[in-house]
Amino acid sequence: MGVWWAPAVRVLVLQAAWALGGGQVRYSVPEEAKAGTVVGRLAQDLGLEAGEAEARRLRLVAQGRRASVEVSRASGALVVSSRLDREELCGKSAPCALRLEVLVERPLRVFHVELEVTDINDNAPLFPAARKNLSLSENSPAGSRVPLEGASDADIGANAQLSYALSPNEHFTLDVKSSDENRKSLFLVLAKPLDRESVAVHRLVLTASDGGRPPLTGTVELVISVLDANDNAPQFNQSVYKAQLPESAAEGTLVARVNATDPDEGINKDFSYSIVSLDPAGNRDLFTVDPKTGEIRLTGDLDFEDVQLHEIQIEARDKGWPPLSGHCNVELEVLDVNDHAPEVWVTSLSVPVPEDAAVGTVVALLSVSDRDSGANGRVRCAVWPASPFGLVATFAGSYSLVLREALDRERVSEYEVEVRAEDGGAPPLRASRGVRVPVSDVNDNAPAFAQAVYTVLARENNAAGAELARLWARDPDEAGNGRVSYSVAEGGGGAVSGGAWRSASSYVSVDAESGRLWALQPLDYEELQVLQFEVRAVDAGEPPLCGNATVQLFVVDENDNAPALLPPAGGGPGPGAAGEAASGPGSGALWAWAAWGAPAGQVVAKIRAVDADSGYNAWLRYELWEPRGKGPFRVGLYSGEVSTARALEEADGPRQRLVIVVRDHGEPARSVTATLSVSLVEGAEAALAAAGSSSSGPGLRAAAGAEGDASASAATNVWLVVAICAVSSLFLLAVVLYGASRWAPRAAVLSGPGPATLVCASEVGSWSYSQRQSRSLCVTDGAGKSDLMVFSPNFPPPPGPAAKETQPEPPALLDTVSTPPRPRPFPRRPCPSVALFARPPGRRWRWPCSAPDARGWWSLGRCWRLLTAPLHLPLCPCRSPLTLGVREE
Repeated sequence: MGVWWAPAVRVLVLQAAWALGGGQVRYSVPEEAKAGTVVGRLAQDLGLEAGEAEARRLRLVAQGRRASVEVSRASGALVVSSRLDREELCGKSAPCALRLEVLVERPLRVFHVELEVTDINDNAPLFPAARKNLSLSENSPAGSRVPLEGASDADIGANAQLSYALSPNEHFTLDVKSSDENRKSLFLVLAKPLDRESVAVHRLVLTASDGGRPPLTGTVELVISVLDANDNAPQFNQSVYKAQLPESAAEGTLVARVNATDPDEGINKDFSYSIVSLDPAGNRDLFTVDPKTGEIRLTGDLDFEDVQLHEIQIEARDKGWPPLSGHCNVELEVLDVNDHAPEVWVTSLSVPVPEDAAVGTVVALLSVSDRDSGANGRVRCAVWPASPFGLVATFAGSYSLVLREALDRERVSEYEVEVRAEDGGAPPLRASRGVRVPVSDVNDNAPAFAQAVYTVLARENNAAGAELARLWARDPDEAGNGRVSYSVAEGGGGAVSGGAWRSASSYVSVDAESGRLWALQPLDYEELQVLQFEVRAVDAGEPPLCGNATVQLFVVDENDNAPALLPPAGGGPGPGAAGEAASGPGSGALWAWAAWGAPAGQVVAKIRAVDADSGYNAWLRYELWEPRGKGPFRVGLYSGEVSTARALEEADGPRQRLVIVVRDHGEPARSVTATLSVSLVEGAEAALAAAGSSSSGPGLRAAAGAEGDASASAATNVWLVVAICAVSSLFLLAVVLYGASRWAPRAAVLSGPGPATLVCASEVGSWSYSQRQSRSLCVTDGAGKSDLMVFSPNFPPPPGPAAKETQPEPPALLDTVSTPPRPRPFPRRPCPSVALFARPPGRRWRWPCSAPDARGWWSLGRCWRLLTAPLHLPLCPCRSPLTLGVREE
């Protein structure tokens, strides 16, 4: 055998051309090649560089049977690893081709290699038995034919082409007939009649030689016994019977019925049927024949995938002596039935698949086969259920499970993919293989808050470290990609406190893990009402992703500030009232004046207070605490105005002490107390007191220590006497000048335009000026008369019923002088003013303090009381404009 192998090994490795269209490499190797024999340079033929085969893990994938070849890690060559027996691998099939799958990882690629195992002449022809006993009658005529069973050779092709030779003899020859390319019928032909008396037994050797180089042979010894008499053998009506059965045929199925006849008579005519031989020889127990009827029945299971054609040789032997026999062949063709379901193997699986894997990524390699043939062996594959994966056919029976759609682990974290295979039979058979494909996470989702804007309410004066709110951002990723940390965004917001900008991080802090919002310091509503800032949520992925949310922190006011009394707004009060003012925080003592006879509803004073809180906590109400009951005064619940509850009488006494409580609406309520002392005086005294109050400062005066201050009152009276003397002197001077001007000779008419001046005393005691156009004043010797006067355009009505009447304007005073525009009424109550007139010729003197007539002038007696009464304030604090002009009658 070694001599045979040497030339074969030198020529056995033939590499097929690289098939560009299919991506396939073909090699051939003879069977029985020694282990370690190099089949081909696989790595080089696949385009790999030297040393790249081991780095990229070049390997074979076995498919259901033991592979007899392997890939060398060092060289990347395909070598024989174990005994290759073509007859064991493929039987009689030609050619014998093994399909191999070669995997190259990093990146993953698959190649298909076809290895053809070529036949060598390693099997000699083999007869069914080493000895064959034959019988021939001596009276057998020349040319009688006895069928012989041929030899079989497990090889194929030329190595299985047999030739027969019979050992030399004078009585017998060998007749070989070829029924087809691979099948031959042997017959032993009687060339010369036999003579039992001369030779009773003939021993011949039949040799079978195959077509190999060198050829192998097999022999069988033919022992021919010469019999006597019975010269007619049974004859079949046909030499070859053909039948077809599906491989699914049940036991006992009739295969065929043979029929033979014998022209002899008697015992030589009786014969029986028997099976002489079967091809393939291993299926001897698969068929039986009825010896009498010739019915051939099935006694086992047919398998198309094992044997497609069975040859049965039937003999009909008579009972003569010597017995004679006839022979026929029965050829049974086995029909394929779809009795094999497809088979699916997962040859390679690359999991988990990252969720950002590109479309077309190979996830797994699958191999599908079906042992049936024809339509029954054609397999269709599909993926179920509908998923982002699909199958791509890479080679006959090989598929790749590839990604067809983008993955999203947050939607589906794992896929159970079932690959279903179905053949083309009727009915079709199916098979399936489950593939579990987990999806690995990538950081593709940023943290997202449940709300874009969070509104948080926090009460002021909260404790430092108090929890204000809890923020939560959702990140659907897993592990570090979904682990969120929180922080207050730098520069994301703040507030102005104490005139300086302060960042939000100085007020609040957020826990990095839980998202809890803490207060770093107590909050003060009066300092900070709204704090807006951003909270950032960042995951731990690579690269990290973040999300933002805006937090609007509203500080809820608490009633932590008591009402505070305000100082006066400036200016003096109107008649009967002292204006508005207050002492500092806490209780305050205030002064005010009211005139006897003041009607109900007249405002005496106004208490002003504020509360630093807001809302209900800053909504103030004023309550008269003392005196309780039906006193002469009342306080506006929300305005703070102290007014008369009824007309004041002398029975009410010279002074009233009022205790006023200013209270807010908070819970609990806070309050402050103000004490107001109201002096009840005559109307003129109240006016002078009010005027003095206006010139000296605030309208309400603090009363602490003022009631017993006699020295201050005396000093005030001295100043009042000085003022009266000064006014009287000015009056006498004006009368003298007026008289001199009236009686002095006039050389010409004095005329001259000139603006009249409007002099106003504002609330705060400052002076303002306005100009108005005045007509010329002509003084002649005629009846024209003029007066010098000082009057107030906002003269108030006197108390009592006359207060309801509108003050009339003296029409005679405006006949010859253009009427100036009436000054806008001052919003507060005006004080009375004094008018000085020069007596015209032929008219009586009119004293400005005379009894009030239709024009509203005052009586002399009341004016005298006004001048002689002890005053506490300077004279006439007029809050309405004083107008100086000339009136002509």
